[in-house]
Amino acid sequence: MALIDAELGLRPGPPGAPIRAVLVCLMVSIHHSGKATLAEAWRLAAFCLSPAARQQLGLDADRPPADDPHACLADNRRFYRAFDRLTSLLDPARHDRRTRLPQAEADHLASAWADDDADHVRLRDLLQDIVTALVLTPVRWAKGRGYLARFRGDVGIDTTAAPVFARPPRARRSTGELIASTEITAGWHHPAGNDPPEYGYSATLTVAARTRPALGPFPQLALGLVLDTPHKRIGANAITTLKPLATLGLPAAFAVVDRAYTDQQPAHFAQPARDLGYRLALDYKVDQRGVQGSVHGALLIDGSLACPLIPDRLAQATTGLDDAAIRDPSDELAALITAREPYLLRLKQSANAGTTDRFQRPAAGTSPSLTCPRFDRLHQHEPNRPAPVDLTDSRQRAAHPAAKPRVLPPVPDTKSSELPKICRQHSITLRKDDLGHLDKFRQDLAYLSPAWITTYKSARAMTEGLNGRLKGHDLDLGDPKNRLAHGRVAQTLLIALIVTVANDHFLDVWRHQHNPGRAVHHDDVPDDGHPSVPPAEAGKPPPDP
Repeated sequence: MALIDAELGLRPGPPGAPIRAVLVCLMVSIHHSGKATLAEAWRLAAFCLSPAARQQLGLDADRPPADDPHACLADNRRFYRAFDRLTSLLDPARHDRRTRLPQAEADHLASAWADDDADHVRLRDLLQDIVTALVLTPVRWAKGRGYLARFRGDVGIDTTAAPVFARPPRARRSTGELIASTEITAGWHHPAGNDPPEYGYSATLTVAARTRPALGPFPQLALGLVLDTPHKRIGANAITTLKPLATLGLPAAFAVVDRAYTDQQPAHFAQPARDLGYRLALDYKVDQRGVQGSVHGALLIDGSLACPLIPDRLAQATTGLDDAAIRDPSDELAALITAREPYLLRLKQSANAGTTDRFQRPAAGTSPSLTCPRFDRLHQHEPNRPAPVDLTDSRQRAAHPAAKPRVLPPVPDTKSSELPKICRQHSITLRKDDLGHLDKFRQDLAYLSPAWITTYKSARAMTEGLNGRLKGHDLDLGDPKNRLAHGRVAQTLLIALIVTVANDHFLDVWRHQHNPGRAVHHDDVPDDGHPSVPPAEAGKPPPDP
Protein backbone atom coordinates (compact mmCIF):
# COMPACT_ATOMS: atom_id res chain seq x y z
CA MET A 1 0.00 0.00 0.00
CA ALA A 2 2.91 2.39 0.54
CA LEU A 3 3.81 2.07 -3.16
CA ILE A 4 0.18 2.59 -4.21
CA ASP A 5 -0.43 5.53 -1.88
CA ALA A 6 2.75 7.25 -3.01
CA GLU A 7 1.62 7.02 -6.63
CA LEU A 8 -1.97 7.93 -5.84
CA GLY A 9 -1.07 11.13 -4.02
CA LEU A 10 -3.72 13.76 -3.38
CA ARG A 11 -6.52 13.47 -5.89
CA PRO A 12 -9.42 15.92 -6.17
CA GLY A 13 -12.99 14.86 -5.60
CA PRO A 14 -14.58 12.50 -3.08
CA PRO A 15 -12.27 9.78 -1.77
CA GLY A 16 -14.55 6.88 -2.71
CA ALA A 17 -13.98 3.37 -1.40
CA PRO A 18 -10.44 2.74 -0.10
CA ILE A 19 -8.25 0.76 -2.47
CA ARG A 20 -6.88 -1.16 0.50
CA ALA A 21 -10.39 -2.37 1.36
CA VAL A 22 -10.93 -3.61 -2.21
CA LEU A 23 -7.63 -5.56 -2.22
CA VAL A 24 -8.27 -7.06 1.22
CA CYS A 25 -11.76 -8.18 0.21
CA LEU A 26 -10.37 -9.70 -2.98
CA MET A 27 -7.84 -11.70 -0.94
CA VAL A 28 -10.52 -12.90 1.47
CA SER A 29 -12.71 -13.86 -1.48
CA ILE A 30 -9.82 -15.83 -3.03
CA HIS A 31 -9.16 -17.51 0.31
CA HIS A 32 -12.75 -18.69 0.78
CA SER A 33 -14.07 -19.19 -2.75
CA GLY A 34 -11.01 -19.25 -5.02
CA LYS A 35 -12.51 -16.42 -7.11
CA ALA A 36 -10.68 -13.15 -7.74
CA THR A 37 -13.77 -11.35 -8.99
CA LEU A 38 -14.95 -7.93 -7.90
CA ALA A 39 -18.55 -9.19 -7.67
CA GLU A 40 -17.62 -11.78 -5.02
CA ALA A 41 -15.37 -9.30 -3.20
CA TRP A 42 -18.14 -6.69 -3.06
CA ARG A 43 -20.75 -9.18 -1.79
CA LEU A 44 -18.34 -10.15 0.94
CA ALA A 45 -17.66 -6.50 1.85
CA ALA A 46 -21.31 -5.50 1.72
CA PHE A 47 -23.08 -8.41 3.44
CA CYS A 48 -20.51 -10.61 5.23
CA LEU A 49 -18.34 -8.20 7.22
CA SER A 50 -19.22 -6.93 10.64
CA PRO A 51 -19.59 -3.18 11.18
CA ALA A 52 -16.28 -3.15 13.06
CA ALA A 53 -14.50 -4.88 10.18
CA ARG A 54 -16.02 -2.49 7.65
CA GLN A 55 -14.96 0.47 9.73
CA GLN A 56 -11.44 -0.90 10.09
CA LEU A 57 -11.16 -1.17 6.30
CA GLY A 58 -12.34 2.42 5.87
CA LEU A 59 -15.82 1.51 4.66
CA ASP A 60 -19.06 2.84 6.09
CA ALA A 61 -19.92 1.01 9.26
CA ASP A 62 -23.50 0.60 8.05
CA ARG A 63 -23.82 -1.91 5.25
CA PRO A 64 -26.18 -1.05 2.39
CA PRO A 65 -29.73 -2.27 3.04
CA ALA A 66 -30.37 -5.43 1.07
CA ASP A 67 -33.90 -4.38 0.20
CA ASP A 68 -32.80 -1.06 -1.34
CA PRO A 69 -31.45 -1.80 -4.87
CA HIS A 70 -30.38 1.82 -5.40
CA ALA A 71 -28.22 1.86 -2.26
CA CYS A 72 -26.70 -1.51 -3.18
CA LEU A 73 -25.97 -0.33 -6.71
CA ALA A 74 -24.34 2.88 -5.44
CA ASP A 75 -22.18 0.95 -2.97
CA ASN A 76 -21.25 -1.52 -5.71
CA ARG A 77 -20.20 1.25 -8.10
CA ARG A 78 -18.00 2.87 -5.45
CA PHE A 79 -16.29 -0.49 -4.93
CA TYR A 80 -15.73 -1.03 -8.66
CA ARG A 81 -14.53 2.54 -9.21
CA ALA A 82 -11.89 2.12 -6.52
CA PHE A 83 -10.36 -0.86 -8.35
CA ASP A 84 -10.69 0.95 -11.67
CA ARG A 85 -8.87 3.93 -10.14
CA LEU A 86 -5.96 1.65 -9.23
CA THR A 87 -5.75 -0.07 -12.61
CA SER A 88 -5.93 3.24 -14.48
CA LEU A 89 -3.25 4.69 -12.23
CA LEU A 90 -0.78 1.92 -13.08
CA ASP A 91 -1.64 1.47 -16.77
CA PRO A 92 0.93 2.91 -19.21
CA ALA A 93 -1.60 2.51 -22.05
CA ARG A 94 -4.89 3.88 -20.73
CA HIS A 95 -7.93 3.24 -22.92
CA ASP A 96 -11.47 1.91 -22.75
CA ARG A 97 -10.81 -1.68 -21.71
CA ARG A 98 -14.37 -2.76 -22.56
CA THR A 99 -14.18 -1.86 -26.27
CA ARG A 100 -12.58 -3.89 -29.03
CA LEU A 101 -10.33 -1.51 -30.92
CA PRO A 102 -9.04 -1.76 -34.49
CA GLN A 103 -5.91 -3.89 -34.45
CA ALA A 104 -3.62 -1.04 -35.60
CA GLU A 105 -4.80 1.22 -32.77
CA ALA A 106 -4.48 -1.60 -30.24
CA ASP A 107 -0.92 -2.37 -31.41
CA HIS A 108 0.01 1.28 -30.91
CA LEU A 109 -1.33 1.20 -27.34
CA ALA A 110 0.30 -2.16 -26.64
CA SER A 111 3.71 -0.74 -27.54
CA ALA A 112 3.61 1.19 -24.24
CA TRP A 113 4.26 -2.14 -22.50
CA ALA A 114 7.57 -2.65 -24.32
CA ASP A 115 8.97 0.76 -25.33
CA ASP A 116 11.67 2.87 -23.67
CA ASP A 117 9.52 5.85 -22.72
CA ALA A 118 10.60 6.94 -19.23
CA ASP A 119 7.07 7.30 -17.85
CA HIS A 120 6.00 3.95 -19.28
CA VAL A 121 9.07 2.24 -17.83
CA ARG A 122 8.37 3.80 -14.42
CA LEU A 123 4.77 2.58 -14.38
CA ARG A 124 5.77 -0.92 -15.50
CA ASP A 125 8.43 -1.08 -12.79
CA LEU A 126 6.00 0.20 -10.17
CA LEU A 127 3.44 -2.47 -11.08
CA GLN A 128 6.12 -5.15 -10.86
CA ASP A 129 7.29 -3.80 -7.48
CA ILE A 130 3.73 -4.09 -6.17
CA VAL A 131 3.47 -7.67 -7.47
CA THR A 132 6.83 -8.60 -5.93
CA ALA A 133 5.87 -7.07 -2.57
CA LEU A 134 2.63 -9.06 -2.54
CA VAL A 135 4.12 -12.42 -3.51
CA LEU A 136 7.12 -12.14 -1.18
CA THR A 137 5.11 -11.20 1.92
CA PRO A 138 4.34 -14.84 2.88
CA VAL A 139 7.95 -15.72 2.01
CA ARG A 140 9.17 -13.04 4.39
CA TRP A 141 6.88 -14.43 7.10
CA ALA A 142 8.19 -17.96 6.50
CA LYS A 143 11.77 -16.76 6.73
CA GLY A 144 11.06 -14.81 9.92
CA ARG A 145 9.60 -17.93 11.55
CA GLY A 146 12.58 -20.07 10.56
CA TYR A 147 10.66 -22.25 8.10
CA LEU A 148 13.23 -21.59 5.35
CA ALA A 149 16.28 -22.42 7.47
CA ARG A 150 16.93 -25.51 5.35
CA PHE A 151 16.40 -23.76 2.03
CA ARG A 152 19.73 -23.76 0.20
CA GLY A 153 18.86 -21.50 -2.72
CA ASP A 154 17.88 -24.01 -5.43
CA VAL A 155 15.05 -22.61 -7.55
CA GLY A 156 12.99 -23.80 -10.48
CA ILE A 157 11.75 -21.30 -13.05
CA ASP A 158 8.95 -21.91 -15.52
CA THR A 159 6.14 -20.15 -17.36
CA THR A 160 2.55 -21.24 -17.11
CA ALA A 161 -0.51 -20.13 -19.04
CA ALA A 162 -2.82 -17.53 -17.50
CA PRO A 163 -5.78 -17.56 -19.93
CA VAL A 164 -8.18 -14.64 -20.07
CA PHE A 165 -11.95 -14.50 -20.59
CA ALA A 166 -11.56 -12.10 -23.53
CA ARG A 167 -11.83 -13.38 -27.08
CA PRO A 168 -8.79 -13.29 -29.39
CA PRO A 169 -8.55 -10.87 -32.35
CA ARG A 170 -10.84 -11.55 -35.30
CA ALA A 171 -11.98 -9.96 -38.57
CA ARG A 172 -15.34 -8.24 -38.85
CA ARG A 173 -17.71 -10.20 -41.06
CA SER A 174 -19.11 -7.08 -42.71
CA THR A 175 -15.92 -5.19 -43.57
CA GLY A 176 -13.11 -7.68 -43.02
CA GLU A 177 -11.40 -5.19 -40.69
CA LEU A 178 -9.24 -6.87 -38.06
CA ILE A 179 -10.33 -5.93 -34.56
CA ALA A 180 -8.21 -6.58 -31.50
CA SER A 181 -9.02 -8.37 -28.29
CA THR A 182 -10.00 -6.34 -25.25
CA GLU A 183 -6.73 -7.72 -23.80
CA ILE A 184 -4.48 -5.82 -26.20
CA THR A 185 -1.21 -7.39 -24.95
CA ALA A 186 -2.46 -10.96 -24.66
CA GLY A 187 -1.37 -13.72 -27.03
CA TRP A 188 -1.35 -17.46 -27.58
CA HIS A 189 0.54 -19.44 -24.95
CA HIS A 190 1.88 -22.64 -26.51
CA PRO A 191 2.80 -25.22 -23.85
CA ALA A 192 5.76 -27.53 -24.27
CA GLY A 193 3.61 -30.67 -24.43
CA ASN A 194 0.76 -31.64 -26.71
CA ASP A 195 -1.85 -29.47 -24.98
CA PRO A 196 -3.64 -26.93 -27.20
CA PRO A 197 -2.59 -23.27 -26.98
CA GLU A 198 -4.48 -20.91 -24.68
CA TYR A 199 -5.20 -17.24 -25.28
CA GLY A 200 -4.05 -14.96 -22.50
CA TYR A 201 -0.79 -14.22 -20.70
CA SER A 202 2.23 -16.17 -19.53
CA ALA A 203 3.04 -16.13 -15.82
CA THR A 204 6.72 -16.63 -15.01
CA LEU A 205 7.01 -18.33 -11.62
CA THR A 206 10.12 -18.97 -9.55
CA VAL A 207 9.71 -21.82 -7.07
CA ALA A 208 11.72 -22.78 -3.99
CA ALA A 209 13.08 -26.22 -4.91
CA ARG A 210 14.86 -28.97 -3.00
CA THR A 211 17.49 -30.96 -4.86
CA ARG A 212 19.18 -32.53 -1.82
CA PRO A 213 16.66 -34.45 0.31
CA ALA A 214 19.08 -34.90 3.21
CA LEU A 215 18.88 -31.19 4.02
CA GLY A 216 15.38 -31.54 5.43
CA PRO A 217 11.96 -30.14 4.53
CA PHE A 218 10.90 -26.57 3.91
CA PRO A 219 7.66 -25.14 2.45
CA GLN A 220 7.21 -25.11 -1.29
CA LEU A 221 6.58 -21.45 -2.12
CA ALA A 222 6.41 -19.20 -5.15
CA LEU A 223 9.34 -16.79 -4.81
CA GLY A 224 8.55 -14.56 -7.77
CA LEU A 225 5.94 -13.73 -10.39
CA VAL A 226 5.98 -11.78 -13.66
CA LEU A 227 3.02 -11.57 -16.05
CA ASP A 228 3.79 -10.84 -19.68
CA THR A 229 2.76 -11.49 -23.27
CA PRO A 230 3.40 -15.15 -24.12
CA HIS A 231 6.88 -15.94 -25.43
CA LYS A 232 8.15 -12.38 -24.84
CA ARG A 233 11.11 -11.46 -22.61
CA ILE A 234 11.31 -15.00 -21.21
CA GLY A 235 14.86 -14.69 -19.90
CA ALA A 236 14.48 -11.11 -18.65
CA ASN A 237 11.33 -12.02 -16.70
CA ALA A 238 13.14 -14.89 -14.99
CA ILE A 239 15.92 -12.53 -13.90
CA THR A 240 13.28 -10.09 -12.60
CA THR A 241 12.00 -12.80 -10.25
CA LEU A 242 15.51 -13.67 -9.01
CA LYS A 243 16.79 -10.19 -8.17
CA PRO A 244 14.57 -9.51 -5.11
CA LEU A 245 15.59 -12.78 -3.42
CA ALA A 246 18.99 -11.39 -2.45
CA THR A 247 17.31 -8.55 -0.53
CA LEU A 248 15.60 -11.17 1.66
CA GLY A 249 18.94 -12.74 2.51
CA LEU A 250 18.10 -15.99 0.71
CA PRO A 251 21.07 -17.98 -0.64
CA ALA A 252 21.67 -18.64 -4.34
CA ALA A 253 22.48 -22.14 -5.61
CA PHE A 254 21.09 -23.84 -8.75
CA ALA A 255 18.58 -22.30 -11.13
CA VAL A 256 16.83 -25.15 -12.96
CA VAL A 257 15.01 -24.23 -16.17
CA ASP A 258 13.60 -25.93 -19.24
CA ARG A 259 14.58 -25.58 -22.89
CA ALA A 260 12.72 -22.30 -23.40
CA TYR A 261 15.38 -20.60 -21.26
CA THR A 262 18.25 -22.45 -22.93
CA ASP A 263 17.21 -20.74 -26.18
CA GLN A 264 17.54 -17.25 -24.69
CA GLN A 265 20.50 -15.05 -25.62
CA PRO A 266 23.25 -15.26 -22.95
CA ALA A 267 22.87 -11.58 -22.08
CA HIS A 268 19.15 -12.10 -21.40
CA PHE A 269 19.35 -15.05 -18.98
CA ALA A 270 22.51 -17.12 -18.53
CA GLN A 271 24.97 -14.31 -17.81
CA PRO A 272 22.70 -12.26 -15.48
CA ALA A 273 21.79 -15.43 -13.58
CA ARG A 274 25.47 -16.23 -13.02
CA ASP A 275 26.11 -12.64 -11.97
CA LEU A 276 23.45 -13.12 -9.28
CA GLY A 277 25.38 -16.16 -8.00
CA TYR A 278 23.25 -18.92 -9.52
CA ARG A 279 24.58 -22.01 -11.20
CA LEU A 280 22.58 -23.39 -14.11
CA ALA A 281 21.02 -26.78 -14.80
CA LEU A 282 19.70 -26.85 -18.37
CA ASP A 283 18.09 -29.17 -20.88
CA TYR A 284 18.52 -29.12 -24.67
CA LYS A 285 16.52 -29.70 -27.82
CA VAL A 286 17.35 -32.61 -30.10
CA ASP A 287 19.47 -30.52 -32.47
CA GLN A 288 21.37 -28.88 -29.58
CA ARG A 289 22.77 -32.05 -28.03
CA GLY A 290 26.31 -33.32 -28.50
CA VAL A 291 29.20 -31.07 -29.57
CA GLN A 292 27.94 -27.49 -29.48
CA GLY A 293 31.10 -25.51 -30.23
CA SER A 294 34.62 -24.82 -28.97
CA VAL A 295 36.62 -22.15 -27.19
CA HIS A 296 40.44 -21.96 -26.82
CA GLY A 297 40.56 -25.45 -28.32
CA ALA A 298 38.28 -27.01 -25.68
CA LEU A 299 35.08 -28.58 -26.94
CA LEU A 300 31.70 -27.53 -25.55
CA ILE A 301 29.81 -30.81 -25.20
CA ASP A 302 26.32 -30.71 -23.74
CA GLY A 303 27.17 -27.55 -21.82
CA SER A 304 30.51 -28.76 -20.39
CA LEU A 305 34.01 -27.95 -21.64
CA ALA A 306 36.04 -31.03 -22.53
CA CYS A 307 39.46 -32.04 -23.79
CA PRO A 308 39.73 -31.64 -27.59
CA LEU A 309 41.06 -35.22 -27.85
CA ILE A 310 38.02 -36.82 -26.21
CA PRO A 311 37.03 -39.92 -28.21
CA ASP A 312 34.38 -39.15 -30.78
CA ARG A 313 32.19 -41.96 -29.47
CA LEU A 314 31.94 -40.15 -26.12
CA ALA A 315 31.63 -36.66 -27.57
CA GLN A 316 28.73 -37.72 -29.82
CA ALA A 317 27.01 -39.91 -27.24
CA THR A 318 23.90 -37.71 -27.13
CA THR A 319 23.91 -36.39 -30.70
CA GLY A 320 20.52 -36.88 -32.34
CA LEU A 321 18.92 -38.57 -29.34
CA ASP A 322 15.22 -37.85 -28.93
CA ASP A 323 13.58 -36.72 -25.71
CA ALA A 324 12.40 -40.23 -24.81
CA ALA A 325 15.99 -41.51 -24.79
CA ILE A 326 17.07 -38.59 -22.61
CA ARG A 327 14.26 -38.96 -20.06
CA ASP A 328 15.02 -42.66 -19.56
CA PRO A 329 18.74 -43.17 -20.36
CA SER A 330 19.74 -46.69 -21.31
CA ASP A 331 22.58 -48.49 -19.56
CA GLU A 332 24.76 -47.97 -22.63
CA LEU A 333 24.13 -44.20 -22.63
CA ALA A 334 24.72 -43.98 -18.89
CA ALA A 335 28.06 -45.76 -19.34
CA LEU A 336 29.09 -43.32 -22.08
CA ILE A 337 28.13 -40.33 -19.90
CA THR A 338 30.20 -41.74 -17.04
CA ALA A 339 33.15 -42.33 -19.37
CA ARG A 340 33.04 -38.64 -20.38
CA GLU A 341 33.84 -37.43 -16.88
CA PRO A 342 37.66 -37.77 -16.94
CA TYR A 343 37.81 -35.65 -20.13
CA LEU A 344 35.85 -32.70 -18.73
CA LEU A 345 37.65 -29.52 -17.71
CA ARG A 346 37.44 -28.72 -14.02
CA LEU A 347 36.39 -25.34 -12.67
CA LYS A 348 39.17 -23.99 -10.46
CA GLN A 349 38.19 -22.88 -6.99
CA SER A 350 39.72 -19.46 -7.54
CA ALA A 351 37.31 -18.68 -10.38
CA ASN A 352 35.83 -15.18 -10.54
CA ALA A 353 32.16 -15.91 -11.13
CA GLY A 354 31.34 -12.29 -11.88
CA THR A 355 33.62 -11.72 -14.89
CA THR A 356 35.77 -14.73 -15.73
CA ASP A 357 35.98 -18.46 -15.03
CA ARG A 358 39.21 -20.47 -14.98
CA PHE A 359 39.12 -24.07 -16.11
CA GLN A 360 41.91 -26.57 -15.57
CA ARG A 361 42.75 -29.13 -18.21
CA PRO A 362 42.13 -32.73 -17.09
CA ALA A 363 45.80 -33.78 -17.43
CA ALA A 364 47.06 -30.96 -15.16
CA GLY A 365 47.09 -30.47 -11.42
CA THR A 366 48.01 -32.70 -8.54
CA SER A 367 45.20 -35.16 -9.28
CA PRO A 368 44.84 -35.44 -13.06
CA SER A 369 41.91 -37.45 -14.34
CA LEU A 370 43.72 -38.69 -17.47
CA THR A 371 47.16 -38.86 -19.07
CA CYS A 372 48.06 -36.92 -22.18
CA PRO A 373 51.18 -37.28 -24.38
CA ARG A 374 50.90 -33.60 -25.33
CA PHE A 375 50.99 -32.54 -21.69
CA ASP A 376 53.96 -34.84 -20.99
CA ARG A 377 55.82 -33.46 -23.99
CA LEU A 378 55.24 -29.80 -23.14
CA HIS A 379 55.35 -29.71 -19.34
CA GLN A 380 57.30 -32.71 -17.99
CA HIS A 381 61.06 -32.27 -18.12
CA GLU A 382 62.01 -35.54 -16.44
CA PRO A 383 60.24 -38.86 -16.55
CA ASN A 384 58.40 -39.82 -13.40
CA ARG A 385 60.05 -42.52 -11.37
CA PRO A 386 57.85 -45.55 -10.88
CA ALA A 387 56.36 -45.64 -7.40
CA PRO A 388 55.34 -48.81 -5.60
CA VAL A 389 51.61 -49.41 -5.47
CA ASP A 390 49.73 -51.41 -2.88
CA LEU A 391 47.40 -53.40 -5.13
CA THR A 392 45.10 -54.08 -2.21
CA ASP A 393 44.43 -50.34 -1.81
CA SER A 394 41.70 -49.25 -4.23
CA ARG A 395 42.61 -45.57 -3.87
CA GLN A 396 46.23 -46.18 -4.83
CA ARG A 397 45.17 -48.28 -7.78
CA ALA A 398 42.77 -45.60 -9.02
CA ALA A 399 45.40 -42.84 -8.61
CA HIS A 400 48.05 -44.65 -10.66
CA PRO A 401 48.50 -43.22 -14.19
CA ALA A 402 48.01 -46.66 -15.70
CA ALA A 403 44.47 -46.76 -14.31
CA LYS A 404 43.44 -43.51 -15.99
CA PRO A 405 42.31 -42.97 -19.57
CA ARG A 406 45.04 -41.93 -22.00
CA VAL A 407 44.19 -39.62 -24.86
CA LEU A 408 45.47 -40.52 -28.31
CA PRO A 409 46.69 -37.54 -30.35
CA PRO A 410 46.97 -37.87 -34.13
CA VAL A 411 50.15 -39.27 -35.63
CA PRO A 412 52.11 -37.26 -36.54
CA ASP A 413 50.94 -34.76 -33.93
CA THR A 414 50.56 -31.02 -34.42
CA LYS A 415 53.61 -28.85 -33.74
CA SER A 416 53.79 -27.49 -30.21
CA SER A 417 53.54 -23.89 -31.40
CA GLU A 418 50.35 -24.67 -33.33
CA LEU A 419 48.51 -26.49 -30.55
CA PRO A 420 45.34 -24.84 -29.17
CA LYS A 421 45.58 -22.86 -25.96
CA ILE A 422 44.04 -25.60 -23.81
CA CYS A 423 46.85 -27.97 -24.86
CA ARG A 424 49.64 -25.44 -24.27
CA GLN A 425 48.55 -24.25 -20.83
CA HIS A 426 47.61 -25.80 -17.51
CA SER A 427 44.35 -23.82 -17.49
CA ILE A 428 42.34 -21.42 -19.61
CA THR A 429 40.44 -18.27 -18.68
CA LEU A 430 36.91 -18.10 -20.01
CA ARG A 431 35.59 -14.56 -20.25
CA LYS A 432 31.96 -13.59 -20.55
CA ASP A 433 31.94 -13.19 -24.33
CA ASP A 434 34.48 -15.85 -25.38
CA LEU A 435 31.78 -18.36 -26.32
CA GLY A 436 29.51 -15.76 -27.92
CA HIS A 437 25.97 -17.00 -28.38
CA LEU A 438 27.07 -20.52 -27.40
CA ASP A 439 27.42 -19.38 -23.78
CA LYS A 440 23.67 -19.99 -23.42
CA PHE A 441 24.40 -23.74 -23.55
CA ARG A 442 27.01 -23.78 -20.76
CA GLN A 443 25.88 -25.28 -17.47
CA ASP A 444 27.49 -26.25 -14.19
CA LEU A 445 26.70 -29.96 -14.05
CA ALA A 446 27.65 -32.63 -16.54
CA TYR A 447 24.57 -33.30 -18.66
CA LEU A 448 22.78 -36.57 -17.77
CA SER A 449 25.26 -37.30 -14.98
CA PRO A 450 23.76 -38.60 -11.70
CA ALA A 451 24.23 -35.15 -10.12
CA TRP A 452 22.44 -33.47 -13.06
CA ILE A 453 19.58 -35.97 -13.01
CA THR A 454 19.05 -35.52 -9.25
CA THR A 455 19.17 -31.73 -9.44
CA TYR A 456 17.18 -31.27 -12.63
CA LYS A 457 14.41 -33.79 -12.07
CA SER A 458 13.84 -32.85 -8.43
CA ALA A 459 13.57 -29.13 -9.17
CA ARG A 460 11.40 -29.63 -12.24
CA ALA A 461 9.07 -31.92 -10.31
CA MET A 462 8.62 -29.30 -7.59
CA THR A 463 8.10 -26.56 -10.19
CA GLU A 464 5.44 -28.52 -12.03
CA GLY A 465 3.94 -29.50 -8.69
CA LEU A 466 3.45 -25.89 -7.64
CA ASN A 467 2.00 -25.03 -11.06
CA GLY A 468 -0.44 -27.88 -10.57
CA ARG A 469 -1.40 -26.68 -7.10
CA LEU A 470 -2.04 -23.19 -8.48
CA LYS A 471 -4.43 -24.77 -10.98
CA GLY A 472 -6.10 -27.14 -8.58
CA HIS A 473 -9.52 -27.41 -6.99
CA ASP A 474 -9.32 -24.70 -4.32
CA LEU A 475 -7.37 -22.15 -6.37
CA ASP A 476 -7.43 -22.32 -10.15
CA LEU A 477 -5.18 -19.87 -11.91
CA GLY A 478 -6.04 -21.53 -15.20
CA ASP A 479 -9.76 -20.72 -15.11
CA PRO A 480 -10.33 -17.27 -16.66
CA LYS A 481 -13.79 -17.08 -15.07
CA ASN A 482 -12.02 -16.57 -11.74
CA ARG A 483 -10.46 -13.33 -13.09
CA LEU A 484 -13.05 -11.40 -15.09
CA ALA A 485 -11.62 -7.88 -14.82
CA HIS A 486 -10.31 -6.46 -18.11
CA GLY A 487 -6.83 -5.12 -18.77
CA ARG A 488 -3.29 -6.27 -18.17
CA VAL A 489 -2.91 -4.29 -14.93
CA ALA A 490 -6.06 -5.86 -13.50
CA GLN A 491 -5.00 -9.36 -14.57
CA THR A 492 -1.52 -8.82 -13.11
CA LEU A 493 -2.87 -7.68 -9.74
CA LEU A 494 -5.48 -10.44 -9.53
CA ILE A 495 -2.96 -13.17 -10.38
CA ALA A 496 -0.53 -11.71 -7.84
CA LEU A 497 -3.26 -11.86 -5.20
CA ILE A 498 -4.03 -15.48 -6.11
CA VAL A 499 -0.36 -16.47 -5.84
CA THR A 500 -0.07 -14.60 -2.52
CA VAL A 501 -3.07 -16.42 -1.07
CA ALA A 502 -1.71 -19.69 -2.47
CA ASN A 503 1.60 -19.10 -0.69
CA ASP A 504 -0.32 -18.54 2.53
CA HIS A 505 -2.21 -21.81 1.95
CA PHE A 506 1.05 -23.66 1.28
CA LEU A 507 2.53 -22.33 4.52
CA ASP A 508 -0.56 -23.34 6.47
CA VAL A 509 -0.56 -26.88 5.06
CA TRP A 510 3.18 -27.27 5.61
CA ARG A 511 2.93 -26.07 9.20
CA HIS A 512 0.22 -28.60 9.98
CA GLN A 513 2.02 -31.47 8.24
CA HIS A 514 5.42 -30.87 9.83
CA ASN A 515 4.17 -29.36 13.08
CA PRO A 516 7.24 -27.29 13.87
CA GLY A 517 6.35 -26.83 17.53
CA ARG A 518 9.88 -25.66 18.22
CA ALA A 519 12.12 -23.35 16.31
CA VAL A 520 14.59 -24.81 13.85
CA HIS A 521 18.05 -24.77 15.44
CA HIS A 522 21.30 -24.36 13.58
CA ASP A 523 22.53 -27.72 14.94
CA ASP A 524 19.76 -29.41 12.95
CA VAL A 525 20.98 -27.96 9.66
CA PRO A 526 24.03 -29.52 7.93
CA ASP A 527 26.90 -27.11 7.47
CA ASP A 528 27.66 -27.17 3.74
CA GLY A 529 29.10 -23.72 3.41
CA HIS A 530 25.83 -21.85 2.89
CA PRO A 531 24.68 -19.16 5.32
CA SER A 532 21.88 -20.23 7.62
CA VAL A 533 18.72 -18.25 8.23
CA PRO A 534 18.36 -17.29 11.91
CA PRO A 535 15.15 -18.94 13.10
CA ALA A 536 12.50 -17.17 15.10
CA GLU A 537 11.40 -18.51 18.46
CA ALA A 538 8.37 -20.75 18.35
CA GLY A 539 5.08 -18.94 18.69
CA LYS A 540 6.44 -15.47 18.09
CA PRO A 541 5.22 -13.38 15.16
CA PRO A 542 7.64 -12.67 12.32
CA PRO A 543 9.80 -9.56 12.47
CA ASP A 544 8.60 -6.40 10.80
CA PRO A 545 9.50 -6.24 7.09
